[in-house]
Amino acid sequence: MMKKLFNSQETMADDMIDGFVAAFPDIVMRGKHPRVVRRRTLRTKGGKVALLIGNGCGHEPIAMGFVGEGLLDANVVGDVFAAPSQDLILEGIEEVTGDAGAVLLISRHEGDVINGNAAALMAQDEGLNVRPLLMYDDISSAPKGQEDERRGAAGTMFIYKILGAAAEAGMGLDALYALGEDVRARTRTLGAAVLPGISPLTGEPMFKLPDDEVFIGMGVHGEPGVGRRKLGPVHELVSFMMDELLGDRHIPSGTTTLVLINGAGGTTHMELLTIYREVVQILEARDIPHVSPMIGSFSTTQETGAFSISLFTPNEEMLTFWRADQTTPNFPKIHGGNAG
Repeated sequence: MMKKLFNSQETMADDMIDGFVAAFPDIVMRGKHPRVVRRRTLRTKGGKVALLIGNGCGHEPIAMGFVGEGLLDANVVGDVFAAPSQDLILEGIEEVTGDAGAVLLISRHEGDVINGNAAALMAQDEGLNVRPLLMYDDISSAPKGQEDERRGAAGTMFIYKILGAAAEAGMGLDALYALGEDVRARTRTLGAAVLPGISPLTGEPMFKLPDDEVFIGMGVHGEPGVGRRKLGPVHELVSFMMDELLGDRHIPSGTTTLVLINGAGGTTHMELLTIYREVVQILEARDIPHVSPMIGSFSTTQETGAFSISLFTPNEEMLTFWRADQTTPNFPKIHGGNAG
């Protein structure tokens, strides 16, 4: 059993939230329910569409660390690797939703989908105008043509940020929802893992992998993907993954593209930057300009040695929202970048 630093399994989530709200009291606070983390200053009762998500903890800084001006109005925090209940998500919806309505983000995993959709229906029964938006982008979890059966992965962060900025700028509910669907359609993600993380619930590795193999398409809890490959130079692995991504959704030359390299918690920044180098060399060889990347460990699975590559092709409006200022504890500042 691997060592973990916590007081008890029963208090892990609440102890973490205590530390989070104590560290950033000018940005976030607990809601009426202690598992609702919300912006300290809400604009949603004054005409802004609310944007929130419910999800299991253990993947930080997503999504709790993305609560703040220009991004999420609230995060409803479930137990470790477990979706919050429909009643708990409803508490979050009730806390932040005003007359302009709300978009409830749902990363496509079974428990999240069931409880999120149920909470949205309950809120609608109360007269709240809530639209649940499913997020999915992991090409390893369902074949081309069955995109709506895919899992949510790190590429969902494009939706968080772009819809957060658009809502902050005053975009209405219908337009915001349509924007989210468009961002989703333009995003593809594929991950790879070399070492398992240890579940804080069991103290055991989340999957098993021979020392000389790479796991392609791992989900956020160690779920299986498309298979395995022998471990070799990183350029061979990235080349394989880019072929898969660009085969799933072709990006014509000249199409401005955003790259997101996400670490799963046990991948060093040196490795992530090396992976980014390989990605942009492939894009440049295809005459695909790349701008404003996001590189770091944002959607994590404890100390799993893994990463994912997300490709997103924005229009000008989306790019403006992606680059817009935000004030959150953990979402990075997005720089302009240079076309390749």
